[in-house]
Amino acid sequence: MKEFFGFGGYNRPVEGYMSWQHLTFVTALMILMIASAVYWGRRNKSRSEKEKNMVLAITAILIDAFELFKIVLLCFRANDPLDWLYTLPLFLCSIQLITIPLAAFTKGRLKQASLDFVLIFGVLGAILGTYAAGNNYGSYPVLSFDNVVSGVTHSLAGFAALYIAFSGMVSMKKKNMPITFAILLGFCAAAWVANKLLDYNYMFLVRGDGTPYDLLYSLVKGNAVLYPLMVVLLFLLYITLFYFVYYYLQKRKTSRTSK
Repeated sequence: MKEFFGFGGYNRPVEGYMSWQHLTFVTALMILMIASAVYWGRRNKSRSEKEKNMVLAITAILIDAFELFKIVLLCFRANDPLDWLYTLPLFLCSIQLITIPLAAFTKGRLKQASLDFVLIFGVLGAILGTYAAGNNYGSYPVLSFDNVVSGVTHSLAGFAALYIAFSGMVSMKKKNMPITFAILLGFCAAAWVANKLLDYNYMFLVRGDGTPYDLLYSLVKGNAVLYPLMVVLLFLLYITLFYFVYYYLQKRKTSRTSK
């Protein structure tokens, strides 16, 4: 248990990013994530909104509970009560720690926009935070506290996104698009400020750190202005493309039904 939780540092060798151990572990998480979302989503699709929302509420509680436990343990492990400043929910994936509860426990347009945000970024974040997390799997053993909790929270975010889709909780209303954009831009602004104050790399706005963002970092040759702007622009383009593809598919579905 001491070795699993990393007290005194990990003594086991790091299997490495894209090792068979890494790929096996995260693939198992993805299979469980997809199977659970399909089962609960299809099971609740014809049920009341209250029953549908219950699964999302439990997911919100679980993901925040895991993250809170991680923050407490990391502060204890580092023997630094301020270590939580470096675990703020200011990465793209960790925004779901806030948006999933908003989707589960709020009402009206805020709930709808939060459902959209979870749907748009949940699966993407799950993939980036597991298969593409070279920063984690290149630094810690696969079956370690850091990687297991990260894998679980990213999978829960992916589950929430797929569950929203399969259960019919999808909103994706055009009038809520500005709120979805505002959520992202608000977190990007907060991450930028935190990076300046803490000399950290929230939202990977400073550098790629072994993630696919390294490709963008290399493309602009590490330019301190262009790189963060390009990262934010990439987020915005992804949201726009997601909405475009969703409406296109809905239009085709409607036209086929009418025939």
